[in-house]
Amino acid sequence: MTEGVDRSELRQIVAGLSEGIILLESDGRITWANDAALAMHGVSSLPALGATIANYEAQFRSGYREDGAISSPPMRRAAAGEHFQDVIVDVVSRTEPGIAFVHSLRSLIVRDAAGEPTCLALILQNVTPQFEAEERFERTFNANPAPAVICRLSDLRHVKVNSGFLEMTGYRRSDVIGRSVYELDVLGCALNRELAIERLNAGRTIPQMEACLRLPEGGTRFVIVAGQPIEMAEEPCMLFTFADLELRKKAETALRQSEERFERAFRLTPVPTVLMRASDFVISGVNTAFTRVFGYGEEAVIGRSPQMVGLWIRETARQQFEAQVATTGIVAGFETCLRHQDGGELDSLIAAERVAIGDEDFLLCVLQDITDRKRSERELFASIEAVMADTSWFSRGLIEKLASLRHPGRSGEDATLNLTVRERQMLELICSGFGDDAISQRLGLSRNTVRNHTAALYRKLGLHKRSEVIVWGRNHGFPSAPTGA
Repeated sequence: MTEGVDRSELRQIVAGLSEGIILLESDGRITWANDAALAMHGVSSLPALGATIANYEAQFRSGYREDGAISSPPMRRAAAGEHFQDVIVDVVSRTEPGIAFVHSLRSLIVRDAAGEPTCLALILQNVTPQFEAEERFERTFNANPAPAVICRLSDLRHVKVNSGFLEMTGYRRSDVIGRSVYELDVLGCALNRELAIERLNAGRTIPQMEACLRLPEGGTRFVIVAGQPIEMAEEPCMLFTFADLELRKKAETALRQSEERFERAFRLTPVPTVLMRASDFVISGVNTAFTRVFGYGEEAVIGRSPQMVGLWIRETARQQFEAQVATTGIVAGFETCLRHQDGGELDSLIAAERVAIGDEDFLLCVLQDITDRKRSERELFASIEAVMADTSWFSRGLIEKLASLRHPGRSGEDATLNLTVRERQMLELICSGFGDDAISQRLGLSRNTVRNHTAALYRKLGLHKRSEVIVWGRNHGFPSAPTGA
């Protein structure tokens, strides 16, 4: 460089520029720096920056961001007359912890007519905020558990991918970066693929839609994909985010298979079965056995309650059944009379239990036609009563045995179980559907006393549940309607 050249006018011109300017000599001296260049190093004077390149390097450590293969620092390259531009360098103070910048550098070489350099300058731009924002985005992008990829809109090639996408698909990072959105098709089998491609080419938001990604080891994965335009380093890009549908698809498949198995079992069971909504007892389905036994086809009952159909004969029986369902959610051995479609009456035994199907509660009711059994019992009892009309030639023991057939549990059973009068009252009221509170009020006893008598009754019967006591009692002749205390 020509010695003794007066650069005062040049310095006055560049002093107020927002870009940093550092003037150099080919022998490695730093002759001048404007205020912007000093501020970009966190110093306020040229001596603090360094009188020479060696002094500068003792104060600051510089490292290339994009090309680590270049070993010569940018200030030495500029002093040597090398032309370069848009070099990104990390600058860190060696003496002041916390002082760090990211600079975008270019060299400026002014030559005379003979081609000799008359001015060597390093031009600096502070791009720290931009890179800090990009680093924050990078950390957030990589830490986000939602699978995501980013592609440039200029060539539609993927430039970033997070671990969530790699874990979901099994791809490696190198399998994704640099490949186009069609090579690694993130819109594969999308339900509205044409709209998605149109929005992608226009750089507009892509609404959520189901798609199917091809996996590296073969197979596919169902996802929901959406696209959002963003800028990275002032370059238009598209951020694709994904929601994994695989677990939902498996759950839907399992639910469908379960419902199909239930449907087959429901239809093929040989016992009349009715499915009703638990909230209002509206019938949702009946099986073939129900139609065969009771005569009603699906068209006659679906969407209607048993009360609307006319299935119930006695209103008190319906109220008692529905009250028990509301209280316990389960009914076992409920004996009543139901109406056939032709108007005939069928003695029936009902068992019901709440079941959940989807998000709604239903009542699964099994109806057993016991008309023949009850008819046989009535005929037997009539025969016994006819015989017992003249018992003068019977022994007392035989009379008691015949009486026990007519009224099970009334004589021999009572003696065997040794029930007290109070326990018999408890058994009758329990079989009639009374709860502890109702029994307490009816007999004028405290709730604890009722519980004590009930516990003694359970022990003598060898039973453990109220429903078992009710079934036992009714099978042994205890009434099914409330009786006097």
